[in-house]
Parts: sequence; C-alpha cells; structure tokens
Amino acid sequence: MPSSNLSFQIKIKADINTVFDLARNIDLHKISAKHTHEKAISGRKTGLIELGETVTWRAKHLGIYQNLTVKITEFDRPHHFTDEMLKGAFKWFKHKHSFRQSGEYTIMTDTFEYQSPLGILGILADYLFLKNYMKRFLAKRNQVIKEFAESGKAI
Repeated sequence: MPSSNLSFQIKIKADINTVFDLARNIDLHKISAKHTHEKAISGRKTGLIELGETVTWRAKHLGIYQNLTVKITEFDRPHHFTDEMLKGAFKWFKHKHSFRQSGEYTIMTDTFEYQSPLGILGILADYLFLKNYMKRFLAKRNQVIKEFAESGKAI
C-alpha cells in the first residue's frame, strides 16, 4: 500500500537552539493545536520532550475525538528529532524535524511520512481530504513556532 510524504521548510529569524526547543515543546504544541482541543493525557504532558519519551494526545480531528501516542525515536540536539506513532488512527507515521542555522536564521524542515489505514478506503480518504488536512495542520504548527521564536514570547 502506498505511503504519503509531506515536507515543509520555513525560515525563522532565531537561533537554532530556540527553534529546536520550541518544536519539541509540549505546551507550545497545545497552543498551535488549540483548534483541535488537543491535550496531552499521558506520558510527557508538559515541557520539552526528550529521546525515548512518549506523549499521548487527545484531540478532535475531522469531527472525531481520537487518541494518538508518539515516541521520540531519534534525537540530536539541535539538529533533528523524530517522533513515530505507536498507537493512533494512521496505519503508521514518522515525523522528522530538522534544523539548520543559516546566518541569523534557522531553516526548519518538517517531513511527515504516513500511511492511511483501511486499505483502498484510506487511499481514497488521503486523496480526497486527509493530505490537505495534514498540510494545513502542520503549516499552522510551524507558523506558531515561527511566531514564538521571532517574538521571544513566553509560553
């Protein structure tokens, strides 16, 4: 069954350590996903998630409350970290976050690879709405990271 791959790059006027920490901050994720009523319900519930830690999110996506558990499987501060789904609505997903300093900017690259569940129905859902939904969700998250990094706002 085919998988999908979304990739985003954003230029943020802030140092790499700041952007890296904001990207793995549970509290900032809650702010960026407030429209889905996202809450951390088990595992790491606040602060900065680390290698080997998990978080279970409860959120309303596409009109349905869902739980999603992810684990940080790769971690090289401040260059990259990866979270992978342990339990949730997808068949699987891997979300890679990469960071590169370029002068006074940090280039953050977000790569989200996933496979929808339900065989041919999942492929159809991905084509009709899921891929665009995930693009908007991740783009919003990245914009919030940029806003906080560039403004120096406290979380």
